[in-house]
Amino acid sequence: MHHLEVNVNKYIGYRLDKFVAENLTNISRSKIKSLIEKGLITVNKYKKDPDYKLELNDKISINQKSEESSKLLGEDIKLDIVYEDEDILIINKPAGLVVHPGAGNKNGTLVNALIHYCGNSLSTIGDNSRPGIVHRIDKDTSGLLVIAKNDSAHLNLAKQFEEHTINRKYIALCWGKLKPAAGKLVSLISRSNKNRIKMMSSKIKGKEAITNYKTIETYFDNKGDTYASLVECKLETGRTHQIRVHLTEKGNSIIGDKVYGKTPMLKYRNLSPSVQELVKALPGQALHAYFLGFKHPSKNKVVEFQVVNPEYLSNLINSIKN
Repeated sequence: MHHLEVNVNKYIGYRLDKFVAENLTNISRSKIKSLIEKGLITVNKYKKDPDYKLELNDKISINQKSEESSKLLGEDIKLDIVYEDEDILIINKPAGLVVHPGAGNKNGTLVNALIHYCGNSLSTIGDNSRPGIVHRIDKDTSGLLVIAKNDSAHLNLAKQFEEHTINRKYIALCWGKLKPAAGKLVSLISRSNKNRIKMMSSKIKGKEAITNYKTIETYFDNKGDTYASLVECKLETGRTHQIRVHLTEKGNSIIGDKVYGKTPMLKYRNLSPSVQELVKALPGQALHAYFLGFKHPSKNKVVEFQVVNPEYLSNLINSIKN
């Protein structure tokens, strides 16, 4: 249990979450927000919102121990490790693997695999169910993730993500032709009002989401019509389902996306039977995080990692080309 008090005038009117972050530097801002929302950070013994404005003599209590849950167990799940040192792990996550435990996924996750592989050598910042996890990619998206092996590395990387200096590039195979062929998609993204498992764009609420895209190749049917495009997406922000939402709302949903995409049957029927089977066999959406670059948390130099497309995606792209 930690106790803080607003005893200097400069903190009057400060947001509660900002005040705690400045006075307890070993806890991340996202962790602080989570604790406040769970009622584990209180003001004068009362639960408040993260944006509560502080008043002189306010007394803040932080209770992290109450949040401790059942111990997560390591599981012997194969990891595709691209790089490792004393600070970080770079993992090439397969489609179908959930990043961390949550509702409906208590085990069999990347976190369970990391605990088995790393033991206690994972950062402890953030939610107890997410040791080492600095960022996520969707269950049915494959590709690169950076894992923090200590708290110092986690805080450093989290700041880079917050400042949008991480270089993340994805390959997406989409239906149709993007017009224009390259551009920037900008919107506010929030939870859908109609379906809580989906996100949506809005002009009035949500967090800013920015996706830069460029068409790499377009694929034509026998009539000369474009039925699919291979697209590179570079993220400026990393909102939940960001690329999937942006491309779907542009009219070019990602092939295999069962949540946002709706297969255009006319285009689908024009594919050869062998290509149709490859589409059916996709383990998730045809979206792959192939490039990740950032400043190493302790070596003070930029490091970059790149992986090839998973075999099923390469096979689909090659079959569509032919």
